[in-house]
Amino acid sequence: MAKQVSERADVLPLLGEVFREHGYEGASLARITAATGLGKGSLYHFFPGGKEEMAAAVLAEIDGWFEREIYAPLRDGADPAAAIDHMFAACDAYFRSGRRVCLVGAFALADTRDRFAVALRDYFAAWVAALAAALQRLGRTEIDAHAAAEAVVGAVQGAIVLARALGDTAVFTRLLGEARAAVTALV
Repeated sequence: MAKQVSERADVLPLLGEVFREHGYEGASLARITAATGLGKGSLYHFFPGGKEEMAAAVLAEIDGWFEREIYAPLRDGADPAAAIDHMFAACDAYFRSGRRVCLVGAFALADTRDRFAVALRDYFAAWVAALAAALQRLGRTEIDAHAAAEAVVGAVQGAIVLARALGDTAVFTRLLGEARAAVTALV
């Protein structure tokens, strides 16, 4: 049975999966209408700017989820160590143990990078800054915290790519665990 779509927010997860599976260029209107069950008129009612507005809205939705679930707890949580643990668990769940492509990462590597440069940069910069803030609250220097945060975000992204390329989710789980152990050793 098709998912009932009654408002713009209902369409965003469906669009996200189309962009994940086919990339920006491969996300044709035919694929989008098939995945959403909406006709062109309804799609353009929700997204008058067309596919570019759809992709921007999906990126904003992803950013909102990461802000609520990962960045804010890292930046503002009373227990930075618990926030870091939560970050790893949330990443594992969000990326479905390496079975789900990071759409932001995929867009950053494709020709879409320039089209969505600000959103892509802000996503990664916010993640690094939030994790660095938690590490600083745990006693790391600003420089060490920033370097460690970059290494962790890079490790998560690399683990997704490697797991997908090898078709082996155990790679993602193992590399995520190693990144977690490396951060834990810092605190």
